[in-house]
Amino acid sequence: MELNERILHYLDKNDKVDTIKLASEFEEDHQKIVGAVKSLEALEMVVSEPTKSTRWELTGEGQQVAELGSHEAVLYNHIPETGMAQAEVMKTVPNAKVGFSKAMSAGWIYLDKSGGAPLVKRKVDTINDTVQEHLIELKKGIDNLTTNVRNDYKKRKLLQEVTVKSFLLSKGPQFSTTIKKLETDLTSEMLLTGAWKTLQFKPYNFDALGQPPECGHLHPLLKVRSEFREIFLEMGFTEMPTNQYIESSFWNFDALFQPQQHPARDAHDTFFMSSPATTTQFPMEYLERIEEAQKNLLRTHTTAVSARMLYKLAQQKEFTPQKYFSIDKVFRNETLDATHLAEFHQVEGVVADRGLGLADLIRLGKWIEIGNSGVFRPEMLLPMGLPEDVNVIAWGLSLERPTMIKYGLNNIRDLVGPKVDLQMVQNNPICRLDK
Repeated sequence: MELNERILHYLDKNDKVDTIKLASEFEEDHQKIVGAVKSLEALEMVVSEPTKSTRWELTGEGQQVAELGSHEAVLYNHIPETGMAQAEVMKTVPNAKVGFSKAMSAGWIYLDKSGGAPLVKRKVDTINDTVQEHLIELKKGIDNLTTNVRNDYKKRKLLQEVTVKSFLLSKGPQFSTTIKKLETDLTSEMLLTGAWKTLQFKPYNFDALGQPPECGHLHPLLKVRSEFREIFLEMGFTEMPTNQYIESSFWNFDALFQPQQHPARDAHDTFFMSSPATTTQFPMEYLERIEEAQKNLLRTHTTAVSARMLYKLAQQKEFTPQKYFSIDKVFRNETLDATHLAEFHQVEGVVADRGLGLADLIRLGKWIEIGNSGVFRPEMLLPMGLPEDVNVIAWGLSLERPTMIKYGLNNIRDLVGPKVDLQMVQNNPICRLDK
């Protein structure tokens, strides 16, 4: 007899039955019982109601205690009548620290310090290992423990509370002890012969999940990037061209007044190019330490692009206020860990206008640690040719860190790299940032 029919026959003799009990009666795996119940429920032959219960089970350590005895009993039995040095007891007896403490509390042993080195000696001739007795009873399904005792065993990691989920079954509207074959398709032959009038059809399951569409999915990083980009564009910013990953040291460092001896310009922090190693595309009036400025590298920030845009702005006949933004990749010779990558994205905004100051960057009314912001120094702007009364405010943050926060990820390897779960990419909704 098939498992489905066995369930129906059992339910025919009982008004209600729990799937846990069925699994025990039929000596079948509970998940197999649940699968059979779901198929019967689709035929409206049974009705299931989810339920859950809790029970106490022995842990692995609890199983060991049930077989060999409690830690305190093992320690007591290990001590000879003449006693044993405390240091030797702690070294040779398994779980000696717990066993010693519990045996002392129970009054089974005492510490003799009269002879110099402390000796552990028996205080009683016989003991009753109630811990082992209790665990053996629990193993048999007998639970007569008080709350305090149960909590003590849980604290000692001998017991654990387990939540068991199951289903309570009752007869459905189409209940029968036999399963009739239901038709799944209405054919032209059934219509011509009229057989459809007497046949029973399987009802549609409108709760079933459909076939997932075979299409591409946007990565969470791209979703957040699109959201940031939309915010900038709605605020009237112009997107900067950032498709040039390789920069000269001049635009990446020197134009930003980063000293040529600065540690960040070392090979330990920057990816320098080997072919071509240098460039000649920079303002030729820049003559001091030209060899260092000629070095090609993978840009360490998109602020190099901001510097180019500000220089281009300064070449206009008449200054006009501008708002720029960019979201693109940057490269750092970082040590890879859970929160750092060598290749990541930078979100940058730049505003150039007259009369700007640090106060124009403050809008949240509270401190948050998410990125850097500030005012460009005059000695950087004046050589570009910008008017003296023009100030530039800017800010920058990574794209990865806000994405991890928004999607609840703790390890950047779950967001970028070969270990990314494709199911996560498919299932995550479009990110909407609070505006």
